[in-house]
Amino acid sequence: MIAALLVNLLRLLLLPVSALRWAFAAPRGGYVVLEIDGRVVDLQPPRVRLALWWRPRKRAPLSVERVRELGKHLMKDPRPAGLLLRMRSVHAGPAVLASLRDALLEIRAGGKDIVAYLPMGADNATLLLASAARAIVVGPETLVSPLGFAVEGRYVRRALEQAGVEPEVFAKGMYKNAGEVLVRDTMSAAQREQVGALLDARLGDLVAALAQGRRVDRETAARWIDEAPYGAEQAVARGIIDAVAYEDELEHMLATGLLPGTTAPRRAQVGASGSAGEGALASGRHGRARLVAAGRYLRARRALSLRPMLPRPIIGVVEVHGAIVSRAHFRGASLASEERLVASLRAARQNPRIRGVILHIDSPGGSALASDRIHHEVTRLAEVKPVVACMSNVAASGGYYVAAAAHAIVAQPQTITGSIGVVSARFALGPLLERLGVSTDVVKRGARADLFSPSRKLDAGERAVMERELDAIYATFLRVVARGRRRPVEEIEPLAQGRVYSGAEAQARGLVDMLGGFERALHELRQMIGPKAAAIEPAIVRASRYIPPPPLLPAPVPTLLDLVGLHGVAEEVTLAIHCQGERVLAYCAEATELD
Repeated sequence: MIAALLVNLLRLLLLPVSALRWAFAAPRGGYVVLEIDGRVVDLQPPRVRLALWWRPRKRAPLSVERVRELGKHLMKDPRPAGLLLRMRSVHAGPAVLASLRDALLEIRAGGKDIVAYLPMGADNATLLLASAARAIVVGPETLVSPLGFAVEGRYVRRALEQAGVEPEVFAKGMYKNAGEVLVRDTMSAAQREQVGALLDARLGDLVAALAQGRRVDRETAARWIDEAPYGAEQAVARGIIDAVAYEDELEHMLATGLLPGTTAPRRAQVGASGSAGEGALASGRHGRARLVAAGRYLRARRALSLRPMLPRPIIGVVEVHGAIVSRAHFRGASLASEERLVASLRAARQNPRIRGVILHIDSPGGSALASDRIHHEVTRLAEVKPVVACMSNVAASGGYYVAAAAHAIVAQPQTITGSIGVVSARFALGPLLERLGVSTDVVKRGARADLFSPSRKLDAGERAVMERELDAIYATFLRVVARGRRRPVEEIEPLAQGRVYSGAEAQARGLVDMLGGFERALHELRQMIGPKAAAIEPAIVRASRYIPPPPLLPAPVPTLLDLVGLHGVAEEVTLAIHCQGERVLAYCAEATELD
């Protein structure tokens, strides 16, 4: 309260300066420039309050939340003409891309122009986002490459055999694929089926976006993809993009109206030809478009607002990001630690200011034990407060297990979810040890005292024990989903089998309640809280007690595997490090996506 009072006093003193700054923050008729170059996430990461001055801060990734905030201010501000979306690269999953495109479409629907500038050319992700703009401009000599989507599998059975390593994989569910890379040379029919369905969904989404944004039929958009890539001028001729320009030329285009929608030519030619395009450009040399960075625009707007003096109710957001583990042994990988999540969920349940909770899930699953304990805490929370699960890029297997306790589940059409099944794997190193000249001699008391020894394979009786244990975990998983979906187990079991679904497929089968992103989940939760919840804002919930961070991950093996194209195996190695001896509820993308 004292800190808020001091900040507000300072802002009141500086109010004339802030008002003047806001007055010049957005030029009339100009454009606010949003830079996208790198990772994009759903939610803005919490700010680090205390940072060492000698350590440079990492640039925070762009968030869909920030773009929505920018859009709300733009739509209320009559001065800017619109948004200039400058994209060099985009690293985001399909669900985040869908949410970001929805946010851009809302800005256009609110009456603001959007122009997309792609100085490095266009690929699937950048063109999907750019399709929300009125006009698309690329840099000269670039490629426009909406190539579609493909996956490549890397299978290591023969490599392990040559090394003397014998993997043993146990799986419940005919589609549970996490161990296939270890014991097969090619993709199984079941895996090919579900991967094909996911690719169909992603391709359909790209085709629909291009058709809608470029105002062509779906057949034309599909043909663009099949015949790609194109040079920049070819793409203009086909109607995939609108113009080709250097950055300074783009500013003249914006100022002089050379972009589509006018009678002027599409390409701003600069040369000695004396063409009409050159004349139009020359006339605008002293009329560059007035641009302002989005960060500057938002800072000027925020400086006019005062902090609340008294604690206000909030909507809690608990993030389940990364592989689910009982405890993070190392830093360096994205992990959803049971220890931290349980503490955050308990803090949300006990805090009277938190009126409801959004469980934001971006996880392929992980430890069965940790998933069950987190699910238990979500169930306890849901007994006293409304809970909505918001699925981001992936919420599969253990990620879905955690979501099942929520009152409602929201997912984007391209979210990867489902994978209701169990997998376990172990490695027998007997042949490798023998090649190295290492012999093993065992003294034991108890018939199965060396059950988990890596020096030998399991016998038939021990395999039966493992199968029985996985049967029990699978049955529990089915009951959890059936209880959460309020349906009998007999209806859930045919939908399980480890099958992966897109968000749209999951909704059609009743595994997801509604389609949308974080804003849809927020709207749904506010409806559950009541009519006065419209003004309640979300805030990320952190553990109420200090949990020391684990040491940094010495990860040469996963890194090397990733470098040689064995990304799926690298993920499994990282998961194995943190789930030693535990059964796994995980969807591992054994094929590397090429897009």
